[in-house]
This record gives sequence, C-alpha cells and structure tokens, in this order.
Amino acid sequence: MGLITFTDKGLYCREGDFYIDPWQPVQRAVTTHAHSDHARWGSRLYLAHTDSFYLLKARLGEATQIQTLGYNQSLSINNVKISFHPAGHIIGSAQVRVEYKGEVWAVSGDYKLEDDGVTAPFEPVKCNTFITESTFGLPIYQWRPQAEIMENIHRWVLRNREMGRYSVLSAYSLGKAQRLIHALSAYGHKFYGHGAIYYMNLAIQQIRPFPDVTYLRPETPKEEVKNGIIIMPSSDTNNPWLRKWQPSATGICSGWMQVRGAQRRRNADAGFSLSDHADWPGLLEAIKATGAETVYVTHGFSAPLARYLKEEYGLKTGVVQTAFGEDEE
Repeated sequence: MGLITFTDKGLYCREGDFYIDPWQPVQRAVTTHAHSDHARWGSRLYLAHTDSFYLLKARLGEATQIQTLGYNQSLSINNVKISFHPAGHIIGSAQVRVEYKGEVWAVSGDYKLEDDGVTAPFEPVKCNTFITESTFGLPIYQWRPQAEIMENIHRWVLRNREMGRYSVLSAYSLGKAQRLIHALSAYGHKFYGHGAIYYMNLAIQQIRPFPDVTYLRPETPKEEVKNGIIIMPSSDTNNPWLRKWQPSATGICSGWMQVRGAQRRRNADAGFSLSDHADWPGLLEAIKATGAETVYVTHGFSAPLARYLKEEYGLKTGVVQTAFGEDEE
C-alpha cells in the first residue's frame, strides 16, 4: 500500500525494517513519545527524540537500549531517511518523517498546536501521506486558550483555600501534570504529588530546569499541604490514599470535560478542558499544512474525520485501527 504498512504489530516500514510505535516487541522501534500506549516495553532498540531518553528509561527500565535524535536531524536506515519534528504533545514528542526514493510519509503520533510553554511547539511536515491521530476528531471539541484555563484553575484553588478545602488536580503524570506545574507556578503555587507525578518530575528535571514537586507522604503536614496544590494521576482519583486530605475538592483536567455531563460522571467538583491533543480546528489546520494528498486517520473519532477530509477537501483517506489510546493511563 506504500512506504508504511499497517500490521498486527504496528506501523511497519519494510524498506527500512523498522516499526513506528509498535504495540508488540520488535527489533527496532521508532518511538514518537514516552506515553505507554506508544512506547511499549520489550523491543530490542528504540529510536526517539533526545528529550525522551530519560522519560523512556523511567517508563521502560534502565536497561532499555535507546538511540536518540534531535529535531530536524536525520539518519538513514537501509537507505530510508528518518527525521523527527516537533509534535507539541509532551516533552520529547515527535512526528516521524520517513523518506524513500522521493516518497515522503509523516506519522504524527499525538500532537497539539497550542504552545504550552513546556513542549517544543508543533511544526507541520510536508509529505505525500500523513498518518494523523483523531482523539478529539469532532467539531464539538474546540479548546479555550491555555492562559484562560489556568486562570480559572488558579481562582478555583483560591476559593478552595477560603473554604478550608484541599485542591486536588487530576492529570496524566507525563504531559498534563507538567503543563499545570509550569503554568500555575507563575502564580506562586507549591505542588504536592502522588509518587507517579513526583518521579516523573524528577525525570523531567534531568532534561531541563523545572519547578519542584514535593512527594506527598502520610507524614506530610496537613496545614502545609492546604496552602498548595495536590496533583495525582487521573487513574487514581478514587484511591483511599486521598482520604487523609479532607475536606478536598477534585478538579479533572481533560479534554473530555468539554462534553456536558463528563464532570458529573467522573464524580468531580470541577472540570477543566485542558488537553494535550489537537482539537477539531487544530486537526484540520495541521492536516492542511502538510499538503498531503492521502491521509490515514487513527485512534479517536477516526471515521467522522476521514469522511470530512474526503468530502470537504477531496483527499484520499482511510481509517486505521491501532492499539493507541487517549493517553498513557
């Protein structure tokens, strides 16, 4: 079907004999970013962006063999040219450009267009064929600016303090948590983290200077924590570990909070529509900027986006089933 084929192990380049984000162990994995739905354990060698090195070590183990490449640098594997380009999703995230005999494909991984102040901003990659995510590939998903959302979170935290409540933010340990820490530290907030957040933050600090997170332990003084913000993984909001920190208010930071009723279903006190994925306008803008004649759409609302691209833009499209999810948790 072309330079990249879709197999039961993942996206495979036969000419280069490598896989991009395979979901089963392979000899050579080219990895777009360190979320565990894209960086699976067990491959012999991983190629990833330089900033993903410590993150992959933290996720996959110190013994993992990792080769790195900077943005807009390239290498050749069996005469297939590979380069990484900023995806704007999380630290170290990259789109993979693959070129062979004049044919160019680009694999987006996950991406967003808004500059979050932490991640290298998204750069479109000119190509013949583009493989795009579509996590939020419906017109109802249109994000507000990050600065506006962070201001809303800041005011929510201040109201909680006035009411004597702990502020608990639910966010992915890699990506979303760092956006919150970076942006809210400008307001002077201190952060207390579940172990998953704390250790991931240590990995980030090996890459670049970054605000501290205090490991939240049972012996941490309750009065001290009340004047800060607790951040915990989104999968752990009902953990008995939280019982000590009462009364509390929980705010979920997720693009799914855009949909009416999502906050209520997650039993949250507040919902903030903050996503590390492109919204509907962002997906369309990114896809158009590639100049691709063929677009394959994967993981998310893939069929509606593929149909829209075909009917409105006249592109050749296809829907591809993968093992990728919304994010790592």
